[in-house]
Amino acid sequence: MDPKRLAGKCCLITGAAQGMGAAVAEHWAAQGAKIGLCDVNLDGCDEIAERIRSAGGDAVTEKVDVTNREEITRAVKKTADAFGELNVMLNNAGINKPLMFLDVTEENFRKIMDVNALGVLMGMQEAAKQMIRQGKRDYPYKIINVGSILSRQAFDDVVPYSCSKHAVLAMINGGAKALVEHNITVNGYGPGVVHTELWEQLDKDLVAIGKFEKEGESMDLLAENMILMKRYSLPEDVVGTAAFLASSESDYMTGQLLMIDGGMVMQ
Repeated sequence: MDPKRLAGKCCLITGAAQGMGAAVAEHWAAQGAKIGLCDVNLDGCDEIAERIRSAGGDAVTEKVDVTNREEITRAVKKTADAFGELNVMLNNAGINKPLMFLDVTEENFRKIMDVNALGVLMGMQEAAKQMIRQGKRDYPYKIINVGSILSRQAFDDVVPYSCSKHAVLAMINGGAKALVEHNITVNGYGPGVVHTELWEQLDKDLVAIGKFEKEGESMDLLAENMILMKRYSLPEDVVGTAAFLASSESDYMTGQLLMIDGGMVMQ
């Protein structure tokens, strides 16, 4: 791992208390980035931040519900004030609650869309405003959104989640066009089946709605039947692509969603 790859990058990550967000935070910090971590779970953020500091890195935390614009704005300001500016925004926070198509309720749909789509939009907007206030640099600022295999297809038991991740892809494409004049790139990455705390709950929910017979089999069956590489992924499988998108190596990219799914979706 190159300890200088992200040196000088000041980054903010939503949904950073656990799972992929936490893994990316520690990986970026090990490569020299300064990290702002935010999540509704502040204790989790504080734990990750302490690990980063213990390893010689720099991190700040803030409690944020991404459906609340004021809280996002506060986290952006706190990160920029702590580190001097904001260079990279990773919109990672997301939720899921599977229901079969005919059972989807207005509450289920709105809650998922509020966090996964509206939360990303507001995160993009508030980060971009901060970057624009800072003025153009010799390098592009970067906004990175976490999409999904479900940014490019849909399943009958997670339609609202699929809608939200299609919206993330739309915001990557539209945001890239809107922000290029400010030297801000917008890209994203799309994981597939990732073994995180979110999936552990999802596995229970899929059993509850009758999609699978018993807990623990969803990931193995999906890996066997849908993933070309025949295994589900771990957060560590995602961090390299996330670091690439945050680094200068991706400066001539914008409007792209890179799939990290073991071959579930072919582009």
